[in-house]
Amino acid sequence: MRIGVTVPNFGPAATVDSLRAWAALVEDAGFDFLMVGDHVAATPDVTAAYPGPFWEPLTLLGYLAGVTRRVELGTTVLVVPYRDPLQTARSLAGLDQLSDGRLIVGVGVGWARSEFAALGIDPGRRGEITDEYLDALLALWSDDLVSFAGRHVAFTDVDTRPRPHRRPHPPLWIGGNGDAARRRAVRWGQAWHPLRVPAGWLRTEGLPALRRAADEAGRPVPALAPRIVLHPSDERRPDADRLAGEGRPDQIRADLDELRDLGATHVLLDTHRDATTVGHDHAAERAVLEEAAGWLLG
Repeated sequence: MRIGVTVPNFGPAATVDSLRAWAALVEDAGFDFLMVGDHVAATPDVTAAYPGPFWEPLTLLGYLAGVTRRVELGTTVLVVPYRDPLQTARSLAGLDQLSDGRLIVGVGVGWARSEFAALGIDPGRRGEITDEYLDALLALWSDDLVSFAGRHVAFTDVDTRPRPHRRPHPPLWIGGNGDAARRRAVRWGQAWHPLRVPAGWLRTEGLPALRRAADEAGRPVPALAPRIVLHPSDERRPDADRLAGEGRPDQIRADLDELRDLGATHVLLDTHRDATTVGHDHAAERAVLEEAAGWLLG
């Protein structure tokens, strides 16, 4: 099971030096991958949760690919309707090539209604747009010359080179905790990427629902690659009242052991709490992660 870390690409502390330090810590401490989030328009609902500035993820991953050598790089999650699929396919294929095949593409439908409005997108149609754009992405990654006709996008004889690196396409992780996300994971994803789940929820509810979705579609069950919090504390937290990854170190290690038993191929650790904790210096957060690496990876 590979363990990764979210790199906070937002807030006043997200300077170039800080982002470079995060990437160095993730790689040097022995973690396997890093991921960044996605917002395009800094509308009030976005900045309430993620204070600016917010680095555009594909641009940032291109930079981080150049200052790392080993770790995989990804998005958690790229909001599919925000970008034209031709542009997205081309950018992601280029990132995959230039990083020597280290890209993971976590995707989702998004939630920020005013951000959709700023981009001229009906938020009520974000699910159907996501579905069509995922079809278009996979078509663009399937051959060197591609045509596609859909309700929201159409193109003819598009030259898609360069193609993704040494494989049909980068792995797609479908983010989200609900039924629609599980159905998308079964249809398009190499992995289901649930986000910040309660302790024990995957065993009792999430994975049984994923298996039902796969059975109904007559398709294989995708891999499990959850994002959980990393919020260590001195106090033991009751399991009925905590997210996976919260509590004493022994509780967090037990969460990772359970995810390993459930067959998770990857686990992403998220250190972010809420907007009030975004300070002007990420050094303290990186110190917590560096200390945690000793009892997580040792």
